[in-house]
Amino acid sequence: MTEISQSQIERAIQTTCKTVLRNELYFSDLDGLAGDGDFGTSLATGYRVIQNDWNDIDKSNIGAMLLKISMLVSKHVGGSSGPIWGTGFMKAAMLSKGKEAVTLQELTDMLGSAIEGIQARGGAKLGDKTLLDALIPVHETLKGHCASANPDLGRALCDCADVAEKAIEETKTLVAHRGRASQVGERSAGTPDPGIVSIAVILNDWCKEFGVERTATAAEVLNQPA
Repeated sequence: MTEISQSQIERAIQTTCKTVLRNELYFSDLDGLAGDGDFGTSLATGYRVIQNDWNDIDKSNIGAMLLKISMLVSKHVGGSSGPIWGTGFMKAAMLSKGKEAVTLQELTDMLGSAIEGIQARGGAKLGDKTLLDALIPVHETLKGHCASANPDLGRALCDCADVAEKAIEETKTLVAHRGRASQVGERSAGTPDPGIVSIAVILNDWCKEFGVERTATAAEVLNQPA
C-alpha cells in the first residue's frame, strides 16, 4: 500500500509557503492583466502567517494540522481567495482527522472533497477559468493512478504537474465567469488565470522538492522568479 506520511505533507505545505511568497509580485502581475492585481499579495499574506506560525501549528495528526491551516488561510488571505482556499483545506482536514499517514486513494478523496467544497462555496465549475480548471484534472489524474496495482507517487506527482500546466494554455482563450476577472468580460480572454498558474507552479515546485524529474514547458511556469 502506497502511503504519504505526515512529514511529506508538512514538506509540501512548507514548500507551498515558499512558492507563494517568492511569487507574490508575479502572481499579482498576472492577476493585473484582467483582475484587480491583488491575488499574489492576498495569497502571500496568509501563507506568510502560516510560515511564521509554523512551529505553533498543531501537528498531532494531518487533519488537525490542515484544519489549523484552513483557519489561518480563511482569516488572513484577502479577497475571494481566503474563503476558497480555506474551504479546500477544511474539507481535506475532515477526511484526514486523526491520521498520521494517508494512502494515495485517501489523498485523492481529500482533494475531491476540497474541490466539492470550493465549488459549493464559490459556485464555479469546470470551464469558468478558475483554479478548478487545474484542480479537477489533477483529481482525475490521481484517480487514474489509484487504479494502478502499484501506484508510483513520483509518477503521479509529475503527471499532476503536467495536467495543471496544460490547463494554463487550455483556459487562456476562455472568458472568465467567476472572480474579479469575470467583470471585464471579453478582455479576460487571452490572459492566463493566476489561480490556475499558482496550482501549476506549486506542483512544479513540489516535484523539485521531492526529487521528481520533469521539464516545465508553459511560459507562465518557466518565467516565475527563481
